[in-house]
Parts: sequence; structure tokens; C-alpha cells
Amino acid sequence: MGFNHRRGLNPYTSPYTILDCGDIPVTPFDNALALRQMSEAFLELGSRIPALPEGDDPKPKLLTLGGDHSVALPALRALNKIVGGPVAVLHFDAHLDTWNPARYGSAWESPQSDFNHGSMFWIASNEGLILNGSSAHAGLRTRLTGDGWDDYVDDDRQGFLRISSDDIDDLGTKGIIDAIVERIGLETPTYLSIDIDVIDPGLCPGTGTPEPGGWTSRELIKIIRGLESLNVVGADIVEVAPAYDGTGEQTALTAAQLGFEILTSWVSRGLKQRDEYKERKVETSTKVGNKGSKRDEL
Repeated sequence: MGFNHRRGLNPYTSPYTILDCGDIPVTPFDNALALRQMSEAFLELGSRIPALPEGDDPKPKLLTLGGDHSVALPALRALNKIVGGPVAVLHFDAHLDTWNPARYGSAWESPQSDFNHGSMFWIASNEGLILNGSSAHAGLRTRLTGDGWDDYVDDDRQGFLRISSDDIDDLGTKGIIDAIVERIGLETPTYLSIDIDVIDPGLCPGTGTPEPGGWTSRELIKIIRGLESLNVVGADIVEVAPAYDGTGEQTALTAAQLGFEILTSWVSRGLKQRDEYKERKVETSTKVGNKGSKRDEL
């Protein structure tokens, strides 16, 4: 079952080829080596000739599933070489993840420990991998380090727009979508990064750093669907931790649905660029008087 009714297409039977590339083999004992292994793998996969070389997308698009959010750094390093420059980052998360490693504080500081799931965008920004002024966080509700606004000051320096989880109450999903599109634009190469903890832990408990007060899965899916017009050149869905998930595996199910929506959006945008997209309209009946459809009234 792969037909997406909202777009009238099945991404798996479209002219585009969708492949499961399997797992990237990385060592669990050496962060520096693991980072190198991931960077080389992303570059290798992303540099291959696509199945439709005559299309508007000259390179394959990679959707990474994880796992630790630090996978975004090797993905951005590879994209920098593939795209030929920095990209915008659209980051759905409860946390900033632009933290200077020095803000953590440790009696055993090391360059290797600087690379973690809360500092990867700080490292990427300092390496010139992220477009300063065209990127955005969405769904934020994290507490900050220290006693003031230093984390936000550092985030401002890296050029991110901050959309908090609470903003959806005033703006609605459409307002969130509009703010992101206005910030990033429709043609800017963009890396989409979704930390599953952007969703409230009451709905998605299977993550390592849950934060109360998040969005619902329906709200996030609605927003992702509304961002189809963005030029997303790579994406990840991360921080899914099955060991913490509920018996119904609701976190994994939500992550899988988000992946399906991203693939559908990629295919839909590609078909539109090739003038091959035909939207199918679904006729629905709202009549109540039909036999068997009338509800009992209390």
C-alpha cells in the first residue's frame, strides 16, 4: 500500500527509483573515525548518477533514518561538495542543536567530544556549510544553558530563525509554513532535519531527550506537507529510540509516516518540474441520509 491520497500518486511506482541503501557501517569506538566513515558514505551515495539523469535533479536525494542527530554533520559536509556550496537548514526539534561545545563544560574536554548530537549545527556553521540568514528552527521549547540568553545570541550569529512550539497556537500550521517559506525561499537548496522529539512525548515517547509541550504528529505532518515547494536536497529523521517507545511503537510509526510524506513530496515536486504531474481529485459524499451512514444521536 503506497498510494498517497493527498497527492494522488504512489511514490514507489513513479518514474523515480527509491532504493534502500542499507546501513552505513560505522565504528562504535571512535567518534572521529565514525564521522569520517559517514562523511565518505554520504558523499559516495550522493554523487552517484540518478535513475533519471535527464531530469532537473542532477544528483540523488538521500533520506537518512536514525539514530543520533549528529548524522546531520556528515550529511551537510557531503552536500557541500555535491551542491557546490552551503545549504539552508530547516530544523524541526525541541532543542537548538547549535550549542557551542564549550557551553557543556567538562573536566575532560577533547576535540572528539565536541562532536555530539547538540553541537553538529554549530560545527557545520563554523565550517561554512550552512547558509547564514536562510535557515530556521521549528518546534523549539528547550531550556537554555547558564543564566541568560547566551545560547540565543550564539544561535543568532549562526543565522537561524527560531519558531517555538508555542507559536503554533497563535499562527496555526499555515502560519508556521508561511514563516518558513518566507525565510528560506523556494529555490534555495535546503537540508531538512527532523528530530522526532519535536513531537510531544505523550505521542512519541521513543526518544532520548523528551521535552513536554510539543506538537502533535498531525500538526507536524500537516506542516511537512505544506513545505513541498521547498527545494529540499537532503533530509533526515532522527533520534528515534525504540527502547523507549510504547507497546504500540507509535514513535516509529510516526517517523515512518514522515518519511513517506518526504518521499511523496520529492516525487511530486520532481514530476511537476518534468510536467508529468496530474493531480487526481477524490469525490467524497457528505450525505447523511444514505442507508447505513446515519449516526445515532444521543
